Amino acid sequence: MKDRHGLLTAPIGRVLLNMSLPNLIGIMTILGFSLADTFFISQLGTEALAAISFTFPVTLVISSIAIGIGAGVSTNLGRLIGSGNANKAKVFLHDALLLTFGLIASLAALGSIFIEPLFRLLGANDDSLPLIHDYMIYWYVGAPLLVLLMVGNQGLRSTGDTRSPAMIMALAAVINLILDPLLIFGIGPFPRLEIQGAAIATLFAWLVALSLSGYLLIVRRKMLEWTVFDIDRMRANWTKLAHIAQPAALMNLINPLANAIIMAMLAHIDHSAVAAFGAGTRLESVLLIVVMALSSSLMPFIAQNLGAGQPQRAKEALLLSIKFIFIFQTILYIPLIFLAEPIAHLFSTDPLVIEWLSFYILVLPCAYGPLGIVIIVATSLNAYHRPMSSLVINLCRLVLLMLPLAALGSYIGDVKGLLLALPVTNILMGIACYWLAQRICEPTKITTANAIREG
Repeated sequence: MKDRHGLLTAPIGRVLLNMSLPNLIGIMTILGFSLADTFFISQLGTEALAAISFTFPVTLVISSIAIGIGAGVSTNLGRLIGSGNANKAKVFLHDALLLTFGLIASLAALGSIFIEPLFRLLGANDDSLPLIHDYMIYWYVGAPLLVLLMVGNQGLRSTGDTRSPAMIMALAAVINLILDPLLIFGIGPFPRLEIQGAAIATLFAWLVALSLSGYLLIVRRKMLEWTVFDIDRMRANWTKLAHIAQPAALMNLINPLANAIIMAMLAHIDHSAVAAFGAGTRLESVLLIVVMALSSSLMPFIAQNLGAGQPQRAKEALLLSIKFIFIFQTILYIPLIFLAEPIAHLFSTDPLVIEWLSFYILVLPCAYGPLGIVIIVATSLNAYHRPMSSLVINLCRLVLLMLPLAALGSYIGDVKGLLLALPVTNILMGIACYWLAQRICEPTKITTANAIREG
């Protein structure tokens, strides 16, 4: 299994490109779920679009936990594989998936009980709540499937295999895209379920994808080691996982929490702005897709090279990725200047929603280059076993800068003032993270442990 995909020896740029292209496809398909739901649901009217927008922070919470656990899995498996401990990696993945299922199933059960009070807290009104309930009750059923799928795919990526997860998610996206209009609008023999149909379509797609991912992990790649129940071993592996996963999950949880607060601010100004912001955040995910693909590739690359005692190669990959992302995102912004309003028309016919969404598209992506630097550095810090530093970066960006500036902006300029605060925040944090990347290194205790093992 060691260096099967050239992470330790092949040219850095070529390896990252080979890993990132399948990641790009995989992330596009994941985003396709959200965008397909948003597009088809928007055809039901502004209230339905606002309802699905209110669900976005909550669904992001579960996804963020999965991303955090996935970061812990990718980092630990990458180091184990890089140092030649493939058997320990199999047992570690088994214990990580067991913990993942128990945690997410419990959270989903609690979420399904408290749908109404939670979404009232987010600012949903009496018209939106029934629609939100119809969507979330099925989404919560599928949440454990989604998270197991995401973490299992991270296990595959930790070996350098980014192609298989991408193919699995592509198939799932096609299934979701086919079922969405059939179940939402009741085409042919299918019942018209409207917003509920979108959730059922997504649930079925996740089930198919998880089945394929499980087959690869268990049967084809034999990456799971089925061992006897050993609580001491599990506790030790869970502790290793938690060292990365807890700060990484908290880091990712801050994002939907901040979005929820911003959405609540917008709800007090203009309900149409909520629908625009919900659509805008989904578009943002698409516009940052290359950043996410590269950061997903960079984590196992850095982890394996650090595990193999090659810190300079790991740092070269980080700095190369930062330069590429800044240039790419800056070039990508140019056509958006001219396409902001036509894109907004794809998501709504409401003049106010179009106005706010056009402004969102015109203003926020201008700072996606610096935001990309923040994402790359924060992700890489997990591979460097500095998860708390990664958490601090996000806390500073969202809590110390974004939310205070958003509150000030909403006071001065209502919706536009609030939205302008977001790119200002990203530019400031991008500069800080570039400075940090040039000085990044492993913690002393990790470096010492590597030296002892090699000796």
